[in-house]
Amino acid sequence: MPEDAGKNRRFDKAKLPSRHTTVGAEHAPHRSYYYAMGLTEEEIDRPFVGVATCWNEAAPCNIALSRQAQSAKKGVRHSGGTAREFTTITVTDGIAMGHEGMKSSLVSREVIADSVELTMRGHCYDALVGLAGCDKSLPGMMMAMLRLNVPSVFMYGGTILPGKFKGKDVTVVDVFEAVGQHAAGNMSDEDLHELECVACPSAGSCGGQFTANTMACVSEAIGLALPGSAGAPAPYESRDAYAEASGKAVMDLLEKRIRPRDIVTLAALRNAAKVVAATGGSTNAALHLPALAHEAGLTFDLDDVAKIFKETPYIADLKPSGRYVAKDLFDVGGVPVVIKTLLDAGLLDGSCLTVTGRTLAENHAAIVFPKDQDVVRPATSPITPTGGVVGLKGSLAPDGAIVKVAAMKKLDFTGRARCFDCEEDAFAAVVEGRIQPGDVIVIRYEGPRGGPGMREMLSTTAALYGRGMGDQVALITDGRFSGATRGFCIGHVGPEAAVGGPIGLLRDGDTIRIDAAKGTLDVDLSAAELEARRKAWTPRKNNYQSGVLWKYAQLVGPAHKGAVTHPGAEAETHMYADI
Repeated sequence: MPEDAGKNRRFDKAKLPSRHTTVGAEHAPHRSYYYAMGLTEEEIDRPFVGVATCWNEAAPCNIALSRQAQSAKKGVRHSGGTAREFTTITVTDGIAMGHEGMKSSLVSREVIADSVELTMRGHCYDALVGLAGCDKSLPGMMMAMLRLNVPSVFMYGGTILPGKFKGKDVTVVDVFEAVGQHAAGNMSDEDLHELECVACPSAGSCGGQFTANTMACVSEAIGLALPGSAGAPAPYESRDAYAEASGKAVMDLLEKRIRPRDIVTLAALRNAAKVVAATGGSTNAALHLPALAHEAGLTFDLDDVAKIFKETPYIADLKPSGRYVAKDLFDVGGVPVVIKTLLDAGLLDGSCLTVTGRTLAENHAAIVFPKDQDVVRPATSPITPTGGVVGLKGSLAPDGAIVKVAAMKKLDFTGRARCFDCEEDAFAAVVEGRIQPGDVIVIRYEGPRGGPGMREMLSTTAALYGRGMGDQVALITDGRFSGATRGFCIGHVGPEAAVGGPIGLLRDGDTIRIDAAKGTLDVDLSAAELEARRKAWTPRKNNYQSGVLWKYAQLVGPAHKGAVTHPGAEAETHMYADI
């Protein structure tokens, strides 16, 4: 679109939120602030579009977002809008991992959604372009879009390029696993140092099908992002073109009055869950999809996600379970290739509306599935016939649990419980060689409320693999796992220990039975014994009795419903978009 083409576009500001700050004599004081920032009268008369990013210097995931935001603003400007850039926080899991900083990670999802909501509400912006890079910032940004329900377009900041170590592609997960190898005496100080220096060679989010890339795939599958926008690595200039196109697209949505809740329906959520399963994505999607549904006033919980995972073929051979990184997926056509083969197999609902104003099927009609590659298999010839992630239920998890089984050969495990009341104690037991083959490591009081914050356990699981024990033990927790976790690692066990769930009643030596094929997680204890232990159980007081983690613990709901902190759209009496 030419530079001045947007000037011919006319929007009725009497129907837009920004009328409260830009229209009428009574809003002269508000307009004076915009003149102070160099806006012209014509720019003030246009719709105001918030361009929100999670730019910061915390990690490579976020470092390219400011650059991309400038392109998004250009797209808004060329299409008849006035862009107002703002930033919000992130907590980067790779740096928060393995210590108490991880308690802040899931909480940051809510803070991101809340802060974007507050900025949009406080300044009465009419539409939103949201750019995010690190794990929780993607769902946080999309949650804000659904909560506000103003025309919105999401864009991922892009994946990191793979590192090279001894001739092989590596990611940060290789460094986490190397810690275990080093502790076991199987890696030298020099090799560990060399690996840490080369594993992350550019801007961008972690390179496997971990949480960031999983939720980036979700953004396209669910219809909130432009087709193909999730694929290009962060340093690539093509990402800036997608950002500009996203700015233009949001103005089209504003003109057509298409809103996020028109796009994110139950059918769209099912599509997103199928893409997660097909790509062997992160178990964290089972938290974030229910949370997105909650913001739209829909019910879509862990049971719904797990059922879809069980019915969907696993087709993308991506790390941590497979061989390839996100750049390899991009090189063969990106997320559209995955969506195309699932559509052709009748596994996705192609009638779902997207931010292009067209349906999912229309967006992908011209995509040709690439031959002579094995990054993505055709849906009719999958790696395995069922998804890479499985839901579990049983006497140890009445509210459910989840495990990633992509590329796992053995889907059942029976072993003796080794109980730890925090991750640090379990990690120490692993690196000190106190875990034996046949053990089931139990890490509890790490749930949403009990942690508080539902920490990820990548340091512990990576250390197990580094010591060569990844297939000899299992691990269960009421906390979470990184999307980078592999092995028999079961998270989201509910109810959590902090509210008296069965995981909090376990003792060392109890026999735990896991069967991912049947979808069960049980302990060999009678109902009478569990009840007796429950009566003897007393709640534990955590060390966070003030501040944001205390506040979160008072508000957060159970993991199987998305670990959300407010009643959601179902309880709305009015919607921001209609103020």
